[in-house]
Amino acid sequence: MPANPLPKSVDVVVIGAGVAGISAAWFLERAGFRVLVCEKGTVAGEQSSRNWGWIRQQGRDQSELPIVMESLQRWQEIADDLDEDIGFRRHGSLYLCENDADMARNDRFMSFAPAYGLETTRLGRKQLEDLVKDCPPRWQSGLYTPDDGRAEPSLAVPAMARRLGQRGVDVREHCAVLEIVTRNAAVDEVVTEAGAVRADAVLVAAGAWSTFVLAACGIRLPQLTVKASVARTAPMPSIFEGNASGSQVAFRRRLDGGYSIACTDYLEIFPTLGQLGFVRDFLPLVRASLGKLKLRWPEARAGRDFTATRVLDPQPSAKTAARIRARLADRVPAFAAVDIAATWSGMIDALPDVVPVLDRAPAIDGLYISTGFSGHGFGIGPGAGRVMADLMQGKRVNYDLSRFRLARFSDGSRLEMGPSI
Repeated sequence: MPANPLPKSVDVVVIGAGVAGISAAWFLERAGFRVLVCEKGTVAGEQSSRNWGWIRQQGRDQSELPIVMESLQRWQEIADDLDEDIGFRRHGSLYLCENDADMARNDRFMSFAPAYGLETTRLGRKQLEDLVKDCPPRWQSGLYTPDDGRAEPSLAVPAMARRLGQRGVDVREHCAVLEIVTRNAAVDEVVTEAGAVRADAVLVAAGAWSTFVLAACGIRLPQLTVKASVARTAPMPSIFEGNASGSQVAFRRRLDGGYSIACTDYLEIFPTLGQLGFVRDFLPLVRASLGKLKLRWPEARAGRDFTATRVLDPQPSAKTAARIRARLADRVPAFAAVDIAATWSGMIDALPDVVPVLDRAPAIDGLYISTGFSGHGFGIGPGAGRVMADLMQGKRVNYDLSRFRLARFSDGSRLEMGPSI
């Protein structure tokens, strides 16, 4: 990334070079805006490069669905624009069901999905056998969206950032934002560790760090960091070319010929002292995810000092890695003899209702927020980026964003729980 001095002024400063920030910068640059992206660590250094790589419409919250449907098209456009293969393919998403109770969990999604034109269908055992090679007998039915996509998280966002650099966008790594300066209740200047920059607008897209960036502006965002662990296999024969989950396991075909694999029933919460004030906000989520979320304390976690920890790089425990291996071997025998090439963990920015904030900040003109994607951000990232770019330009946004307003956590309204993390 460039080492020359910061510009004296820009139209927009984007805080965070994950999928949310880079996607917003992508569409702001297309609209002719001068954009500076400030990243305290490295581009996509945290969850944006550590997630499962699913680009799915299936199973989405109804409010998210129209945006993620656009996002799938935006991913295609982005992949076509890049000079490198980011692994974008459209081979579908498949939820595998052992019994009628498993299938019934999809009823909420299927109650509205057809109205949006999705080709999501319920599959019987014979159809699963045609789709999944050597399909284990435990799976009797499934839900399938054939045009869902996948991509490689470790390749996609860095490739987008490089393309933005070629177009003149200043993407700064190791450049923490220390202060957002306001004047007359409006954004005026951004102070970074590399100097100050005048700006008309700021987008906070800092993932797990967003709650602390906003707290410095007097804005409360109830957000927790949740650790999720993933592994990848060595190259192996194809079982299914898309994204699949069922029986508390998930697997996704990779560009390198292996699979990204994970358990779906084990997440760890790492609160800071400052986040303990959000306990009441998260009680409904904890009750809904009882047995899945485990409280942990000692580990690197987001905090108020943006220079103390550049990249959240939590390590999966040996127990977690063993759980992933044993679970996959039990559920999908084809994985039993395959080597696990690597394991890793990431910190998810989770909100109490498991849907993001896409909004203007209250009381500060020119301050915008795109965060809290709760483990679902990679797929929806470009769509959300386009929405935020339009919002920041004062253009009409063609989606109902009321579900994503920040004020839902303070205006006394009853939160509607989205799909689980």
